[in-house]
Order: sequence, then structure tokens, then C-alpha cells
Amino acid sequence: MNILKLALTAAAVATLAACSTAEEVTQCTSAPMSEWQDQAQFQQKLVSEGYAINEFKVTEGNCYEIYGTEADGTKVEIYFNPVNGEVVKREAH
Repeated sequence: MNILKLALTAAAVATLAACSTAEEVTQCTSAPMSEWQDQAQFQQKLVSEGYAINEFKVTEGNCYEIYGTEADGTKVEIYFNPVNGEVVKREAH
């Protein structure tokens, strides 16, 4: 009987783990890359605005994402729309 309880418990745990919500991908644009701002120029613009960029990447959700600091020293992770440069998501750390 204990083996049956253990098996049922394991099955329930596996089911709950499979149902857990995966981290959502921040979606910035569906525009083709031909409409995106040049990556190097976009980064230069951010630096001229006072950002220090530690890491720059293109995300699965078609965003330009930076990890770095703002002019006041606040550490940030920011997702930008690569077409118009608008901030889509910002997290201060």
C-alpha cells in the first residue's frame, strides 16, 4: 500500500511540475529586422544618454536588451523596441 501512495505522490508532483508556468518572453516587435535600428548606432545613442552597457543582446522576443547602469549608477536590465527605441520593460537591480 505504501508503494501505491508513493507512486501516486510522485505522479502528482510530476504533473504539477509540468503544469508550472514557464517564464514569459518579453515581446517587443513583430517587425522584420530590416526595419530595426542599427545595433551599434542604438548602443552609441544609449551611451550618449548616460547608460553604461555591460551586455547587449537581441532576445527571443525581438528586443534589444541591455544590462548596465544608468547615469545615476542604478543597475538596470532594459528591453527596448528595436524599431522605435521605446522602453518595453525596465528592471532596476
